[in-house]
Amino acid sequence: MSFLVTIGLEVHCQVKTNTKMFCACETSFADEPNTHTCPVCLGLPGALPVLNRHAIEKTLLAGLLLDCGSPEISKWDRKNYFYPDMPKNYQTTQMDLPLCIGGEVPVYDFNYPTDVKKDIPRPGLKIRLNRIHLEEDVAKSTHLGTSSIIDFNRAGTPLMEIVTEPDLQSSAEAFAFLRSLQMILQQGGISDADMEKGQLRCDVNISIRRRETDPYGNRIELKNLNSISAVRRAIDYEVERQWEELQAGIEQVQSTRRWDDDRGESQLLRTKEDAHDYRYFPCPDLLPIHTAPLLEKVRPLLSERPHERATRYENDYEITAYDASVLAADLPLATYFEAVAANGKVPGKKAANFLLNVLLGLLNERSIAISDAPVSGPKVGQLLTLVEGGQLALNQAKEVLLVLLENPDKDPGEVAQSMGFEPADASELEGFCDQAISANPKQVAEIQAGNEKLVNFLTGQVMKLSKGKANPKQVTEILQKKLL
Repeated sequence: MSFLVTIGLEVHCQVKTNTKMFCACETSFADEPNTHTCPVCLGLPGALPVLNRHAIEKTLLAGLLLDCGSPEISKWDRKNYFYPDMPKNYQTTQMDLPLCIGGEVPVYDFNYPTDVKKDIPRPGLKIRLNRIHLEEDVAKSTHLGTSSIIDFNRAGTPLMEIVTEPDLQSSAEAFAFLRSLQMILQQGGISDADMEKGQLRCDVNISIRRRETDPYGNRIELKNLNSISAVRRAIDYEVERQWEELQAGIEQVQSTRRWDDDRGESQLLRTKEDAHDYRYFPCPDLLPIHTAPLLEKVRPLLSERPHERATRYENDYEITAYDASVLAADLPLATYFEAVAANGKVPGKKAANFLLNVLLGLLNERSIAISDAPVSGPKVGQLLTLVEGGQLALNQAKEVLLVLLENPDKDPGEVAQSMGFEPADASELEGFCDQAISANPKQVAEIQAGNEKLVNFLTGQVMKLSKGKANPKQVTEILQKKLL
């Protein structure tokens, strides 16, 4: 018997700032434990918070990137709970008037897991957001068997919580959603969103029911998800676990479970508290803020989103939707592509092909990121201009590029000349073409009988005669004029 899965996500994302949310301590990663602390982020009695304006502005900018609205007034609240990672026993957060309300995240089809891409159930999906609120991160706890140690360097780091509506229906959709959200936040300059560094973390809420007309099942929250692939594994396990219990007549109790990725199973932590259990009340130490002037300040900083960039590439450079999406998905790659095509002498399709099929392969062999490519985008543009002008064949351009990767200061034209890649002159090409025609009468007859594909064979023969100096495009044009 089939069943319906309902999934909502609570994504915690550290905002990229130099200092913490309510104090001047430096934000850091992997520094000596407990070296970036003060009375405020340690929660000492009498310490008063001061707002980080930059964190507020970046959160509002994230809201604009995700098409959120904002209330006229946003305020701060205290969420009371008792854990060792929050020694003051409350977290300064936002409850009923968060900085951002509503919005949506486009789920890019190319971000689905490889095994799902060929048959995406809901292509072009958009997931609604409930809210984005800003709060302080907690300290980092490390559990060592019978003891735990706490590092307060992370405590107080500005933390956005991005809460979705229950619109997701599978682990694959959650996977693609998180990758798409991560991409937008990174390209928008909001956060590095590196899950390995704990900058992006996710809690998953799952419930199942038999039919669409049935009420939602009791919600189970999964915590301790440290990677996007772990989110997928955890959802698949939990859906199966809940369905087996539902078939056995065991109703789910609203609860929080811990995901153990090593064992591949979830474990009960506690029955879930509701909002009233946290005893929210307005923070007496912080004034509400007016959002309008801050929104006007950050609106000019709104960057092009990946799907907008991909559409522009399709229209302006006349490349395929697939190539446009691959280029737009990686901001350094997109920037490099635009630099290659900037002089207007290289068609966008040829620039994209050379970049994706040649340059990236050579860089990957050397474990070099596109952002660290030794050869600049404009220089690759110069190289492709030589190809477009008939001075180099494409395979010759690759050989020149190999030299440039080791000697990035050299000029592409000078390298080509030093390698003997000087184009044959017109009369020389005519002679080579005549030789190829005389030496291959059978193929010539077939071409003149209508088999035009054999022109490529003769082009190859001319390339051999010219010892690779000829430009294939020019050779083909000469042969076509002589034979067709």
